[in-house]
Amino acid sequence: MQREIVAKTIDVKRHYETKGGCVKAVDGVTMQVEAGEFLAIAGPSGSGKSTLLNLLGMLDEPTDGRIRLEGRDIEGLSRTERARIRRDHIGFIFQAYNLIPVLTVAENVEYVMMLQGQDTASRRQRALEVLAEVELEGKEDRFPQELSGGQQQRVAVARAIASRPALILADEPTANLDSKTAIALIDMMERINREQGTTFVFSTHDPRIMKRSSRMIRICDGKLEEEAAEVLV
Repeated sequence: MQREIVAKTIDVKRHYETKGGCVKAVDGVTMQVEAGEFLAIAGPSGSGKSTLLNLLGMLDEPTDGRIRLEGRDIEGLSRTERARIRRDHIGFIFQAYNLIPVLTVAENVEYVMMLQGQDTASRRQRALEVLAEVELEGKEDRFPQELSGGQQQRVAVARAIASRPALILADEPTANLDSKTAIALIDMMERINREQGTTFVFSTHDPRIMKRSSRMIRICDGKLEEEAAEVLV
């Protein structure tokens, strides 16, 4: 039985005009993401994988082509509507963590839920639940600068999953971590995917993420090279 399609791109392009000419960062990509996938978009630096992830997350706009999220074409949506979809349906994990330094760990995790208008008690309870899931019990009142890099990335994962979005977009989440910490983070995200059915899409050149992915798409010079449809073990 085919799973629900969470996101889909149809001949999507993102071109930039520079002094040196036109840069085709993404150049005619058609792909889809099914609910519950642990999908890796793999490629070398400059291949277009992060740009593609930004297009899926509506952090950037395509030059041409169509993008559909949960069955809805995003073309023509207002800036407010796009912001609401990002807030309510997409979680982001960035390479540089992007935590708010003046907020505590718990407040960082609660932030999206606060924007959604959830009451204080409900969002605090949920924050403590997800912090326990990422093994950061007792760290809720600390500030990001008091944590290690690996712990900060765990906070970023907790923040991404706290509001139960349909899709988690993770841009090179292990790039700034040592090998042991990176493996622990991948283990944790894989467990969340397996136990909760959370959909993850990674941009990565980390072979450890590629090996764990349920499916892998390779991109080079803005174009899909190949797609490994089989489940990797």
